[in-house]
Order: sequence, then C-alpha cells, then structure tokens
Amino acid sequence: MYATRVLRQAAAHAERTPLIRFIGKRHIPEHVDHTPQPHPASPTGALPAGFGSGQNGGNSHASFSSYRDHAQQHGPLRKTISATSGIGAQPASHLGPVEPPRGVYFDRNELPPRFRRTPLTAAEIEAIETGGAALFG
Repeated sequence: MYATRVLRQAAAHAERTPLIRFIGKRHIPEHVDHTPQPHPASPTGALPAGFGSGQNGGNSHASFSSYRDHAQQHGPLRKTISATSGIGAQPASHLGPVEPPRGVYFDRNELPPRFRRTPLTAAEIEAIETGGAALFG
C-alpha cells in the first residue's frame, strides 16, 4: 500500500512528456483554396461533368441562406409554407382511409390469439417485483 502511494506521488510531480513530436512551429495558412478538386486517387483525375454548376445533383444554391430556404431535414425548413398547399393543407380525412394490407397489423392485439402475449400470472408479477426473492421465501 505504501509503494502505491509513493508511485502516485512520483507520477503527480513528474513532468509529462508527450509521446508525439511535431516538426516545426504551428502556422495558419494565409489563403485556403475551397474550389472543388478531384480526389488524388481518382481514376480520371477530373471532376464529374457539371459538378457544382447545379446540374446532375450539384449545388444549385448561390448562398447558404438560399440553400436553407429549400432544405428539408425532418420536413420542410422553408418559411414560405402556406395554408393552401404543402403540409397540413388538407385534412387527413381527405387523404383516404388508413387500412393495413392483408397480413399486416397495426397493433399486437389485432393478431390471432395464438400470436398475442400471454397475460402474466400473479406469481410472475410477484417474482418481477421482488427481483426473484419471492421464489425462495
């Protein structure tokens, strides 16, 4: 026990030396080029045709705010959703009935009886509530 205390004190007072060594001083580049470049391991060494011009799924927005106005995450993020079109424009009753296809069930209680959960007995409930102690006492 005394040896552990001595080792902990020695470790606390020792100067820590990192195992990784950096060459040269840190410097921040003055200019960073953000133009699209092909990947160095690209087989063609060129960007796809129309890349970044808004064609073939490229970026068609001039600014981030323009992108944000048209973006969707868990629904539209636009500020221009109107009450006459889009989400919530018509009541759900106009969308038609919601009936599952044959063989699909929305709730476990709709299944045939042989597939339903069996109800717990009083002994099982007691065993769960006592953590199993009721089984031995």
